[in-house]
Amino acid sequence: MSRFSGWASRLTAVLVLIGAVVALPAQEALAAPPLTTPWTAEVTPDNALPEYPRPQLVRPEWQNLNGLWQFAATGSLTTPPTGQELAERVLVPYPIESGLSRIQRHEDRMWYRRTFTVPGAWSGRRVRLNFGAVSWETRVWVNGTAVGTHTGGYDPFSLDVTSALRSGSNELIVGVYAPVDAAGAPVGKQRRAPSGIFYTAHSGIWQTVWMEPVNAASVTRLDTTPDVAAGQLDLVVQAAGASGQQVRAEVLTGGNVVGTVTGAIGAHLRVPVPNARLWTPDDPFLYDLRVTLTGTGGGDVVTGYFGMRSVGKAVVGGVLRPTLNGRFVFQLGTLDQGYWPDGVSTAPTDAALRFDLEQQKALGFNTVRKHVKVEPARWYYWADRLGLMVWQDMPSMRTGVSPSTADRATFESELRRVVDHLRGITSIVQWVPFNEGWGEYDPARIADLVKSWDPSRLVNNNSGSNCCGFDGGNGDVVDDHIYVGPGTPQRPSATRVAVLGEFGGLGLLSPGHQWPGTGFAYEMTSGPTALTDRYVSVNEQLKPLIVNNGLSASIYTQPTDVENEVNGLWTYDRRVLKPNAERVRAVNRSVIQSATGLTAGGLVSLRVTTSGHTDRFLRHQDSLARTDVVGTGSADGLKLDATFWARPGLADATCFSFESRNFPGHYLRHSNSRVRKDARDGTALFDQDATFCARAPQAGTGVSLESLNVPGSFLRHFGDAVHIARSGGPNAWDTATSFAADVTWLPSTPWWRSGADLTVGAAQSLRVTTPGYTDRYLRHQDSLARTDVVNSSSAQLLKEDATFYVRRGLAEASCFSFESRNFPGHYLRHADFRVRKDARDGTTLFDQDATFCAQPPRAGSTGVTLGSDNLSGHAVRHYAEAVHIAVPGGPHAFDASASYDQDVTWAVAPPWAP
Repeated sequence: MSRFSGWASRLTAVLVLIGAVVALPAQEALAAPPLTTPWTAEVTPDNALPEYPRPQLVRPEWQNLNGLWQFAATGSLTTPPTGQELAERVLVPYPIESGLSRIQRHEDRMWYRRTFTVPGAWSGRRVRLNFGAVSWETRVWVNGTAVGTHTGGYDPFSLDVTSALRSGSNELIVGVYAPVDAAGAPVGKQRRAPSGIFYTAHSGIWQTVWMEPVNAASVTRLDTTPDVAAGQLDLVVQAAGASGQQVRAEVLTGGNVVGTVTGAIGAHLRVPVPNARLWTPDDPFLYDLRVTLTGTGGGDVVTGYFGMRSVGKAVVGGVLRPTLNGRFVFQLGTLDQGYWPDGVSTAPTDAALRFDLEQQKALGFNTVRKHVKVEPARWYYWADRLGLMVWQDMPSMRTGVSPSTADRATFESELRRVVDHLRGITSIVQWVPFNEGWGEYDPARIADLVKSWDPSRLVNNNSGSNCCGFDGGNGDVVDDHIYVGPGTPQRPSATRVAVLGEFGGLGLLSPGHQWPGTGFAYEMTSGPTALTDRYVSVNEQLKPLIVNNGLSASIYTQPTDVENEVNGLWTYDRRVLKPNAERVRAVNRSVIQSATGLTAGGLVSLRVTTSGHTDRFLRHQDSLARTDVVGTGSADGLKLDATFWARPGLADATCFSFESRNFPGHYLRHSNSRVRKDARDGTALFDQDATFCARAPQAGTGVSLESLNVPGSFLRHFGDAVHIARSGGPNAWDTATSFAADVTWLPSTPWWRSGADLTVGAAQSLRVTTPGYTDRYLRHQDSLARTDVVNSSSAQLLKEDATFYVRRGLAEASCFSFESRNFPGHYLRHADFRVRKDARDGTTLFDQDATFCAQPPRAGSTGVTLGSDNLSGHAVRHYAEAVHIAVPGGPHAFDASASYDQDVTWAVAPPWAP
């Protein structure tokens, strides 16, 4: 972890004291925000965001210019009000629409004015005036002299004001033009007339303003790109006035220098980072960085930080996945809008800024999608330090308007500056140039452009292209939005990983903690328990999508309520966490864990990862565990032997036990170091011997399984046998040779897909189990599947329509297909989610549509659930009289969550027409 924060806080305390005392008229009263946060009352003119604002490039001397400034609306920015008293007071750096600013209204054009004094200790050096961000066009005058302009609402800028300074008091005037969505610049979700999913604008100065002294030759930017494979940091030092200068870069940890390099300004310097400790969400370790300009006129010293990590894509278990440090980590995140009821776009305090990220991490998330907004630099520092991967959106242009040629040029200019500004942020793993087609144009070209600027991260050309806008077909990511979802997102391709860029949106009203207006959500719930139940249910549905459909990330809407959106986990005022934290954390962690292929309650096969043996799987034979080659042509018995139920650990529910698929009640356990399949005998020792804890893979991708009661010993294949082994231990199977690979297993799609058994060749009828409808049976009529009441007095035709022969699955032999009793060669299949009876047409698609894997009942203790073979997460469901394949919480009426578990559970009954 970086040592920056401790000394930075002490530095802040000292430097605020040396800031010039600004002579302003009496302070006006705070304009009460519509809703306050726990930090609102802490904000005063003397402590408005006093922290050093740029953790990635720090100088020891600076002067904070936040505080009360004079303010006035204006119709023109042509002539600054030099030497004139302005009537109002604004608290910088809060946007003028916010309550904290004391203005609390929008203006298209505005003046800011204040005075300042340059500390005497800065004499002989250049003075730079820095703005974190101003929305949108900025013009700056010092002592009546124009010193610079800037356009763009989300990137920082800096002006050398030295030549305009004078001794004693100096006058600073800032003019701002903020058209918001009346013009075509990037605005994200800002609207002059906010409603629905679009929010209050944030105009004017909305990030910290500060000054700093610099040498004639000074560092302006540090571009850091870790190279994990080489054990080096790729560093490009950007500088001003530094022609002919050299730079020395030092990497430090704990105050000790671990790597040094000297080179030229603007060159790619390769700083060694020996035995690098890699940054991960579980261990967000940060190195310190010190950069010094050397040579005549040099001497500038800045500090920063970075994390060593790599981002990429790789085929894992036959599926293209995003990787962090070469390993697939499921990215479970939130759609973080970054809005506040008191500060709009600007958090009231640094503690508040940190709070949002801390709470998301505490709830078990490992990712944040920063949605169509760019945050202050300290937000990214906290993401880096706390360990949250970040998807960074580009703020979108306005919706419903095709961007002009000028708008497109503006967008690309700002996009490039945002990428350059944030390229050194460790936590950012993905760029998202467009969202749902808002202001979208040339997505393929833009995705390629961003990739050319930064090839070290993934690029998502249009998040939500399935619902809105269009997909450029390139980039690294295919990204669906499904509300409430998760539905069935697209599968990955050979070049693009598959993610669910938005889903969820479960709402709950919280009277006394809401923004004025009518709260809404994609789906409302009745109370905290109902919200928690739905959150858990919706997220549980991610697990089969991860394992069977190639899903690699999910982004839940959203961490907090925002204005009238009440679909947050927290209320907008950050005072109430709406669902149960423990249950949310538990399901989030279990979803991330399921990406290893191990999901409690799911079927799994464990593949060997040792090179040269990757066609072998763990199986049992004659009560002993061993590995054997298993393939599509293998016998049913071998496939069953190589399939296990992953159960919560018998001795520790946070770990796993592996129950035999074909010997219920029998588990893998170790005895005298050999792994066996034995019947559970009810003893504590058996349960301990049969419990294995999932650990990070010791080699490559997969999972290592550590014995619960013999810590340090892992499930290992050695020869054909399977043991628990300790590297370097006394037994032959403890040999250190290939130990890491031998104890790494890749959880894979189970060789036997059905978890419940049906009798192949038997005639059966399927009875509804939903209370109140248990006299109804699945039947076909006019080629459509439906349910009807069937009894002994029913017509013979109805009885035949309600009878089916159980066949081996047409597309997967471990699943089942259902042939019509009275229409031979006709099978139940799904088409556009409706279940039908159609003649087999010889196509692969028909066979897949007509194949259903039998699983244990979702409701009750008897019956089966019939899962679609080719639409993961979908099961055969009766809804009204019709029969569909449905997924709970999906986009259709028949996906409704109410009574879903009962509706997809069918009793296997004697045939009405044998």
